[in-house]
Amino acid sequence: MTGSANKAPAVLVIGRSTINGVVVSRIVERVGLRARTETPERAAQALETDAPSIVILDLLPEDPVGAVLFERLRAQRAARAHALPAVILLSTTTDPTKIPNGVAVIDIVVARPITVDRLQPAIEAVRARNGDYG
Repeated sequence: MTGSANKAPAVLVIGRSTINGVVVSRIVERVGLRARTETPERAAQALETDAPSIVILDLLPEDPVGAVLFERLRAQRAARAHALPAVILLSTTTDPTKIPNGVAVIDIVVARPITVDRLQPAIEAVRARNGDYG
């Protein structure tokens, strides 16, 4: 989903921490995008109804819901042009090969702690790849 004059691309923030969700959402809004925050258990429905252009995952690698989300994201990316949604993972490691089942769907890994200086360039990079600038 690309932006139009009236509607900015949607970003779905998935995580268990309400505080981290608020922090990430504010960073997303600073870039000029709309953010929706969901728990991992409710994320599957949000992926279907919102069809976001960017998904930001704030999950631990061992989170059991993470494997299901990675599989759903893999299927969505296979069905849509430009491998959308783009996926940004917030993690303690910046090596996507250390994330089980995540290598095929993660575009960028952003190291914790979450800061504007780390997350904003990642969001801008996937937007540029998606063609949201232009």
